[in-house]
Amino acid sequence: MTSVPEESATTEPAPEESSAVADDAVAAEAADQSVPDDTEAVPADAPEAGETAPAAEDAAEQDGPASEAPESDASESADASESADASDKDAAAEPESVPAPAPIPRPLPRPVAPLPRAPRPSAPATSAPAETASTGEWGRVDDDGTVSVREGDEWRVVGQYPDGTPVEALAYFERKFADLASEVALIEARHRGGGASAADLRSTVKTVRERVTGAAAVGDIASLEGRLDALDEALSEASAEEAAAHREAVDAAIAERTALVEQIEEIAGRDPKSIQWKQTSAEVTALFERWQAHQATGPRLPKNIGQQLWKRFRDARAIFDKHRREFYAGLDETHKSARDAKAALVERAEALASKGEDGIATYRSLLDQWKSAGRAGKKADDALWARFKAAGDALYSARADREHADAEASKEKIEAKKALLQEAAAVAKEKDTAKARAILTGIQRRWDDIGRVFPREAERALDDDLRKVEQAVKAREESDWKSNNPETKARQNDMTQQLRDAIAKLEDEVAAAVKTKDKAKIAKAEEALAARKAWLSALGG
Repeated sequence: MTSVPEESATTEPAPEESSAVADDAVAAEAADQSVPDDTEAVPADAPEAGETAPAAEDAAEQDGPASEAPESDASESADASESADASDKDAAAEPESVPAPAPIPRPLPRPVAPLPRAPRPSAPATSAPAETASTGEWGRVDDDGTVSVREGDEWRVVGQYPDGTPVEALAYFERKFADLASEVALIEARHRGGGASAADLRSTVKTVRERVTGAAAVGDIASLEGRLDALDEALSEASAEEAAAHREAVDAAIAERTALVEQIEEIAGRDPKSIQWKQTSAEVTALFERWQAHQATGPRLPKNIGQQLWKRFRDARAIFDKHRREFYAGLDETHKSARDAKAALVERAEALASKGEDGIATYRSLLDQWKSAGRAGKKADDALWARFKAAGDALYSARADREHADAEASKEKIEAKKALLQEAAAVAKEKDTAKARAILTGIQRRWDDIGRVFPREAERALDDDLRKVEQAVKAREESDWKSNNPETKARQNDMTQQLRDAIAKLEDEVAAAVKTKDKAKIAKAEEALAARKAWLSALGG
């Protein structure tokens, strides 16, 4: 049995004060008639069945076990309880005659001597209960404040509430049942809503079941256990599905990480001489970041598999880093030798400055050597190339100055050649080819006497215009030669005579064919005759 008072360590009244205690109890019960239910003085944290309130335990520790309490104290407590019960009955029999006092806090009842604490599951179930003061659907309260819960056809003691009314005692233990029902309903809601792990919910169901089994509560505990059984069955199936899905996710994660390992192993197995290190280093960094992201967001792999894959990934990455360090170490040596060679070329190019335009040919040779010297690193290359280019710019600047001076000096020559081109326009008007050639020859001699002009573009344009006049005269000369060549004329005359003879013969053949009236012979002879006449006409005969 459990006692609920908060101040159980209060000093017990002396025997002569028992009547005053009874009077206090009568006044307290009368006050309960008008105090609302929400002013219940029983603390919210009253102990469950089978437990002793902390204050009572303290009193028990101070005063010793209840069995060792003085007999006078026990008799005094019994007398006080009997007087209080008698007063309760009188007050309940005549409620109308008692005036309703103003609501005042009800004084805490005097505690009985605390009993030793007993474990909750040890409460005996009895089929023949003692005399009860109040009985509900699922619970009852005995006259001494012992509360029991119905479990099938039997009653199980869940605790004691001696210092309150039976209604308060049942309400207290019904609230305990309501709390358990709320926990079960919460698990059901989480299961229906999804999102929670079935394994975690099963663990929660197990914990709640331990609290429901033999709970110090009044209510339909069997229905709670049935709901927990249904939940456990449903969650068992869901757990199996989750386990299968987890296995699939782990298999997919293993496949993905294996793919990452194979990619970096392929990179580590390449020939270091054929690797583009900047691009490949970015690829390796991206693979490592993908590994980290998958490790942070993906499912947890079995320890042995995860360690094996990571070892392969780490080893391949270490091989790649080793090759990269070796490459850049060799590259530093290459850059150093190229830097020294280019520095020497820069010094030779700068020494050509005193030669001016004449040093351009040598500078071009140095430029070819620069291209074959290799790279010396971006910063070194940029600095050395700036000096090398400045030396070449000085040489080409000297040539540009000379060409500008030549262009200024060539202005009068250009005008003179333009005047000769105007004279050359009369060559085309001359009908006599020999005279046209003589005029052109004189113009060409004066053209050469003027000399070269600058810039080259202006000279090229003037030469092209004079060349057109010369080609026109040459074409006329070739035509005259063809027409006045004696050999050509002799051959032409011989051909003309042969055609005339052939035409005469064909005319006789046509006449003979007409006499025979053979249309085929006539057509053939006339066709041959027409062809010979056409040839003769082409030769001018």
